[in-house]
Amino acid sequence: QVQLAESGGGLVQPGGSLRLSCAASGFLFRAYAMNWYRQAPGKERELVAAITGFGGTNYADSVKGRFTISRDNAKNTVYLQMNSVKPEDTAVYYCNVVQFRIHYWGQGTQVTVSS
Repeated sequence: QVQLAESGGGLVQPGGSLRLSCAASGFLFRAYAMNWYRQAPGKERELVAAITGFGGTNYADSVKGRFTISRDNAKNTVYLQMNSVKPEDTAVYYCNVVQFRIHYWGQGTQVTVSS
């Protein structure tokens, strides 16, 4: 079965950097686009970044130029490099894959940006 496991969250100061990882299993990883979402308290979950199986990327305007999504198909892992973080980046970050219109989610990893 599809399993997604995020890691790498934590507390970071404004302007700092953090790298999130998502280890995937249970499906042919290289064949699917992978997504990072986030959900802040009291807000809806939003798409942050996406990457196709071939490496094409797309970003939310709020993170463009600061975050970078990448993948290692040999390791079945997708990453989110977060640079120049801001307090408004504070949220639970989720890894996501969609198969046959079914959304699969990891458990999420908390990112807190605070001094």
